[in-house]
Amino acid sequence: MDLNVAIVVIYLVAMLAFGWWGKSRTKNNSDFLVAGRRLGPFLYTGTMAAVVLGGASTVGGVGLGYKFGISGMWLVVAIGVGVLLLSLLFAPTLQKLKIYTVSQMLSLRYGQETTKVSGIVMLAYTIMISATSTGAYATIFVVLFGWDRWLAIAVGGAIVLVYSTIGGMWSITLADQVQFVIKTVGVFMLMLPFAWNAAGGIDGIRERVDASFFQWDGIGTQTIITYFVVYTLGLLIGQDIWQRVFTARTPEVARWGGATAGIYCILYGVAGALIGMAASVALSADVELKDDVYALVATELLPIGVGGIVLAAAVAAMMSTASGSLIAAATVARKDVVPFVASWFGKDIDNSDSANPEHDIRANRWYILVIGMLVVLISIVVNDVVFALTIAYDILVGGLLVAIIGGLIWKRGTGLGAAWSMAVGCLVTIASLVIYATGIIHSADGIYANEPIYFGLASSLIVYLVVSLLTPATPAHIRKVWGDRLAAAATDSNPEDVPAQLQK
Repeated sequence: MDLNVAIVVIYLVAMLAFGWWGKSRTKNNSDFLVAGRRLGPFLYTGTMAAVVLGGASTVGGVGLGYKFGISGMWLVVAIGVGVLLLSLLFAPTLQKLKIYTVSQMLSLRYGQETTKVSGIVMLAYTIMISATSTGAYATIFVVLFGWDRWLAIAVGGAIVLVYSTIGGMWSITLADQVQFVIKTVGVFMLMLPFAWNAAGGIDGIRERVDASFFQWDGIGTQTIITYFVVYTLGLLIGQDIWQRVFTARTPEVARWGGATAGIYCILYGVAGALIGMAASVALSADVELKDDVYALVATELLPIGVGGIVLAAAVAAMMSTASGSLIAAATVARKDVVPFVASWFGKDIDNSDSANPEHDIRANRWYILVIGMLVVLISIVVNDVVFALTIAYDILVGGLLVAIIGGLIWKRGTGLGAAWSMAVGCLVTIASLVIYATGIIHSADGIYANEPIYFGLASSLIVYLVVSLLTPATPAHIRKVWGDRLAAAATDSNPEDVPAQLQK
């Protein structure tokens, strides 16, 4: 076990080193927030796969395979499908826009300042994603080092905070490549063959498990639908995912590098389910908490040292998601939320690129530092962050999906249609969450029911279509700004003067 601990410690030290390495490549705002929009196919595929495959996909995926068999793959498959759809349908357009946030896309497309309210929802979503990942990798530290939970969260959170703050997206991208390699080796080349061999192969598994373990819908059709509604749709519009799209060097890299990452995610989900199936036979005792299966496979079925690499893979998965969502939260806070809230009090905060790149980088670092400390505090104080994450996901999908995707695929969609769509969708989703949480309408799933998302999506879609058709089309000067931005995709400029252009 000492060797396993040493391997994880070496990995954590390496993450700090990558922070300093990334700092040398960070010269301006674009470098810090979107890696200078210079990532090629290899770096882009690795960082996209790393940010979406977190603890739920790695530790959770193996646990679902242990409990439900091959159908335990559907959670990660839904994530992979979301990455595929985003990459093939929308990523090239997003890359061409040369923006930093989802809210900027809405303002650019619709010309409505009211669409900036989306930044508040996106900030809540990214903070909760980061808090969930921070709390998750702390569980590994508790097992390895015997620390109290709060200390494990504080130390792990500090490591992510340091390398994210020092070099921004370049540090995170370089760290993601290491994390991507470790996850690939740990899951596909170590855990899968060792666990499969320990279980006696497919014949050994068939002899000792229920036939439902080999049924594709063994986890339940409703659960599978939930995964696709929550994760596939959420991935289409999440700031943490879009910010990775913005790092691509060309539209082709965004499309095909992302598609490769999506296929990788699907294979990752299948591998996790197969490992869980093998563990259900090979482990010496029944496991009460399915999320413990991953660590038990690493310590009981794998040789010393190999198990350390696998445990490092779990930490890597969680840290990559935590760091990606942390910089996404900081970007949304600085670019969207703070200026929007300041405008309520008559103050004009200009967060566009200044003439002093070092000033921009320093400001970004302060935002990451403050939000990172908030994330660590939330992870320590709140035990059930999944509750808050569920609410954030529901409001994100139920309230914002229609306006965002509508803006990308329907030219007749208007700013008023988008603004009212988001307002109504968010309110209906929140009202539905309250109704189901308080038991006014009974559901076995309570706050985790799918109906709030369905109601939010339906009301948002109806309002978007009706209001857009009843209001004048988007003004010509706004359509021109949008078209000019797409046409200028070949340039290296990163304009941020969207509000000023829209007011002309």
